[in-house]
Amino acid sequence: MQLAVLGGFVVAGMAPLLHRWFGAQTPLVLSLLPASMTIWLLGHWPAIVSGETVLLEWVWVPGLDITLTFLIDGLSWLFALLITGIGALVLVYTGDYLRGHQDLPRFLVVLIAFMMSMLGLVLSDNLVTLFVFWELTSITSFLLIGFHHGDLSARKAAQQGLYVTAGGGLALLAGFVMLAQAGGSWSLAELTMRGDALRSHALYLPMLFCLLIGAFTKSAQFPFHFWLPSAMAAPTPVSAYLHSATMVKAGVFLLARLHPALGGTDAWTLSLSLVGAFTMATGAFLAIQHTNIKKLLAYSTVMALGTLTMLLGLGTPEALVAFVAFLLAHSLYKGALFMVAGILDHETGTKDVTHMGGLRHVMPRTAVVAAVAALSLAGMPPLLGFVGKELMLESALAATQYRVVIVGLTSVAAFLTLAVAAIVAFRPFYGALRRTPRTPHEAPPGMLAGPALLAGLSLLFGLAPGWLDGLVVATIAGLGATDHDVHLALWHGINLPLVLSLVSLALGLMVWRRWDRLRAHLARLRPFMARGPEAGYEALMAGMVAAAEWQTRMLQNGHIRNYLIVTLLTLLGLVGHALLFRHAPNLNVPVAAYPHEAVVAGLMVAGAVAACVMRSRLAAVAAVGIMGFSVALVFVLFSAPDLAITQLLVETLTVILLVLVLFRLPRFATLSTPTERARDLVVAGLSGIMITLLMFSVLAGERLPRISDFLVANSQPQGHGHNIVNVILVDFRALDTLGEMFVLALAAIGVLAMLRFHAESGGTAPTPPRESDNG
Repeated sequence: MQLAVLGGFVVAGMAPLLHRWFGAQTPLVLSLLPASMTIWLLGHWPAIVSGETVLLEWVWVPGLDITLTFLIDGLSWLFALLITGIGALVLVYTGDYLRGHQDLPRFLVVLIAFMMSMLGLVLSDNLVTLFVFWELTSITSFLLIGFHHGDLSARKAAQQGLYVTAGGGLALLAGFVMLAQAGGSWSLAELTMRGDALRSHALYLPMLFCLLIGAFTKSAQFPFHFWLPSAMAAPTPVSAYLHSATMVKAGVFLLARLHPALGGTDAWTLSLSLVGAFTMATGAFLAIQHTNIKKLLAYSTVMALGTLTMLLGLGTPEALVAFVAFLLAHSLYKGALFMVAGILDHETGTKDVTHMGGLRHVMPRTAVVAAVAALSLAGMPPLLGFVGKELMLESALAATQYRVVIVGLTSVAAFLTLAVAAIVAFRPFYGALRRTPRTPHEAPPGMLAGPALLAGLSLLFGLAPGWLDGLVVATIAGLGATDHDVHLALWHGINLPLVLSLVSLALGLMVWRRWDRLRAHLARLRPFMARGPEAGYEALMAGMVAAAEWQTRMLQNGHIRNYLIVTLLTLLGLVGHALLFRHAPNLNVPVAAYPHEAVVAGLMVAGAVAACVMRSRLAAVAAVGIMGFSVALVFVLFSAPDLAITQLLVETLTVILLVLVLFRLPRFATLSTPTERARDLVVAGLSGIMITLLMFSVLAGERLPRISDFLVANSQPQGHGHNIVNVILVDFRALDTLGEMFVLALAAIGVLAMLRFHAESGGTAPTPPRESDNG
């Protein structure tokens, strides 16, 4: 499976080539990749149902104990099946939706890469590889959301999604590091078995906070929910895939995977149950305020993600069963509804449901598919959505903490979601046929096959939910609920969840009937809602831009003197603080020098003083050259002739370049004021004192083993060479030498480009003006 996922990225890169060969049929050809993965996963169904796990391991970085390990258990199997199965349907759908689009190859490249990234995420057992795939989903989703890059709103939505999820990814990385440190392993399977140690560890709360920030940003939990509806700027195939099986489910998956290790504490229950319940109600409330069908469905996805998070927070075996059933139901009906939304937009030319009506006469099959999927969204029998909703209500009623708040928010979300489902199912298809920008007709088979299959599965599993018992048992076993009997059924008798469902049905139909009037009243809240989390995000981004502009004006103003001062003061602050307050400098160092060494040191001091007091440019350059040549003498005295030769060459070239450059500069006296020179003197003096104290401390410190001894001893055994210098350059310092070669090659290319430009321009090199010695 590792090779299949990694090979999927290769196939993604080949999409433009495949498009040359197969043209408009390329999406159908590429759909064979996820379809074959789906078949492979289905082949492991008997093993998964029987409680077995499949561990596929491939050593990646053995020195750091990093492996590309894939764990297939009930939880990862379910997510992987949704990713590959719905992914294949989305590719088939794309073939007709983007038929003839000039950027179809680019879209396919990113979509396949996104699919493989999500698949690697849910299968990874190692925290490092999981994080790599996690970030890949953020990057590829950014490219998908911004597919219409000529549209400013699409670019803005893509940036918003990337900033929110990548910012959460930084917190997630910190959480992973603490998790591995506290658990003593980078393997999720091993960490799952060390839950008691993790929950009692001193790092538990900061670790949990970082992990929740990462998961909440990815799965659009309040207050990070605003990026998900904005992501509707993406093409509909992306929206269908993003909301049903991928991206937004990544955070939920991570919380589910970590539930056995970190769940069960008050902090976990409080955070997930209350944040999830509030997100659930917020998503449903915001949904009914929009007429854009994709926005309606997007906010209902926020509601569903909040529901799943809340159920994980409750953490009881019944809540985990509801989690699995609701997850599967949502994936099926949301994928179908988004594809239906794309069909309506594709065939009518509008996304506004208030501009549609009577489409059942010209799009009867689409109307049936939309009705079935919407009934599942509403939680109506005999659809799988009804089973999931009843289990969710039952779990909320059984909550031991915050029951009143959770039941209240759940009830509000239930009837508002039913209203959204009624709007989507009835508003576009019933009533009088309305004029739309395009003349509508039935969708082509490639666009209708996917939503029809997903809606059919919602109906099939709703009529026979018992078929899912084995899958639910295997999945909740991975969540820590072992030995729990599961018997899904469509009818559980007359009970309190059924009563709440009937009340939700009545209230939801009331909201649907008066939706236009209700929207007008809710419009009065827009000034208040405009100050919500999205406004905070915009203020944060504006503040960052303002801070960057200030920093650029203050620190990056083009004056090299300021750059040097900032660099030296930073060095003084960091090194000086550590030297003076954490490690007191040891000045008890015997200093003995031979006469010739004292002469060389005197030359260096004299050159430095002369360079500072000379009024002539050439004299100052010569004084600086004295310092450089004195350093070369030091290398000679300490038996380093190769360094001495290098120093002589570099110093000679530097003096020549300085002389050429200084001809272009004004007089010394106009470069700085006496106050600025006094400031520079203080900074330079403090830097010299710090370096001196640092050298004394190094000389007085404990002597480390000589690295030359290691090089001499290992040059021939490990480097297979008798010339120690050559072995150092091409073996021990191979990457460093490669970098130096790259820099030299880049400089040579730059020089060559300048010479060619000069030759092609037909000009001659400018001759610097002759000036007097004093400028």
